[in-house]
Amino acid sequence: MTRIAIFPENRHALYQQHKYSAAIKSGDLLFVSGQVGSLEDGSAEPDFKKQVKLAFDNLITVLKASGCTFDDVIDVTTFHTDPEKQMAVVMEVREAYLGEPPYSNWTAVGVNWLAGFDFEIKVIARVPEKKR
Repeated sequence: MTRIAIFPENRHALYQQHKYSAAIKSGDLLFVSGQVGSLEDGSAEPDFKKQVKLAFDNLITVLKASGCTFDDVIDVTTFHTDPEKQMAVVMEVREAYLGEPPYSNWTAVGVNWLAGFDFEIKVIARVPEKKR
């Protein structure tokens, strides 16, 4: 099966710096790399709530570049440097991006390092038939 690299129009510097694709489309599935709350130069947004919102915005931009929306997402994995303190903010921001039920799967993982970030989100989505 062919792998097609997906990049948003105004991709941030992290893709080139760390040599990875924003997403890979394979068949009818889209595998989105972990998205963080990075500014255009690849640095972390210092305010945690803004960082989470920016990570979701970066995710939406990648989904859009592949013809998907958050409603096409099947599986979500989020990574948190301090889940106990951060989860309420993440849930508040997440609420603005969720579509209608049924909701996607979601796994939240506590980690001790995210390369200077405090939150990361990666997803698997099904590409709509008309966009394959």
